[in-house]
Amino acid sequence: MCVESLGTFLKSRRDRVTPAEIGLPAYGTSRRVPGLRREELAQLAGVSAGYYTRLEQGQAETASDQVLDALARVLRLDPVETAHLHNLARQSAKPGLGEPPPEEPHPRVLTLLKSLGEAMPAVVLGRRGDVLAWNRTGHALVAEHVPFEAPQNPQDPQGRPSVPRMFFLDPHTRAMYRNWPDLAKVHVAYLRLTAGRYPTDARLAGLIGELTMNSVDFAAMWATGDVSDCTTGTMHLQHPAVGAVSVDYQVWLQPDSPDHRVEIYTPNDATSADALRVLHQQSGRDDEPESAAA
Repeated sequence: MCVESLGTFLKSRRDRVTPAEIGLPAYGTSRRVPGLRREELAQLAGVSAGYYTRLEQGQAETASDQVLDALARVLRLDPVETAHLHNLARQSAKPGLGEPPPEEPHPRVLTLLKSLGEAMPAVVLGRRGDVLAWNRTGHALVAEHVPFEAPQNPQDPQGRPSVPRMFFLDPHTRAMYRNWPDLAKVHVAYLRLTAGRYPTDARLAGLIGELTMNSVDFAAMWATGDVSDCTTGTMHLQHPAVGAVSVDYQVWLQPDSPDHRVEIYTPNDATSADALRVLHQQSGRDDEPESAAA
């Protein structure tokens, strides 16, 4: 069992490429498919139509890196989509879903979080978007309605705040983001990339299934097949405590724990900088720990 198969992804990418985009003549005939035909893609990639059909239907055991790169070239995949294609191609040798070990942030990640202090909002995220730790200003910015201590128990992952769950299933969170549609698409596309990297993660598969069943918006976005990394971006919030806030986020990857990301938020303008200072003053306490962690 897997969240997405190689064939499903290939078909979704094949459907979005038109013959005109890659210089194929249409000859004025009507087409029954929205994008390329299997035969057209196979010919352009230099493989037989029968082999490509078996690949898309999940009947071919292996696909070489050369074949995958050729398909990626014809389908005009970007580097992240190409990496996802290769990840999916390796899934056939993987066992079924399994229970992953509890996630705990590396001590060096917690040291980094502490060194940032409280003036700069920061959150440590696990591979499925669970909050593993945050400083008080980060907590106040993105989830002040959730208990600050919520990330502390790694043995109870369901009790940890889940950013994807909050984004799609929590009306409070959804109402706070003025550019929710754009950010939501990023969350979905990044979950797809993660699912390709970790095809046996039962908790990840369960999260995607839960969101698909309970959020029409998530299901529609997931159906597009889009995949992307999540490293930088902009969040426009209407914060219940400080009003309009615009921040950029940037993700710091951790070599010692590549599944985990430290997300840092910086203000885009003077008004937002003032708002973050107010959050810092309201949430920070010198006599309390500077971060909540596993």
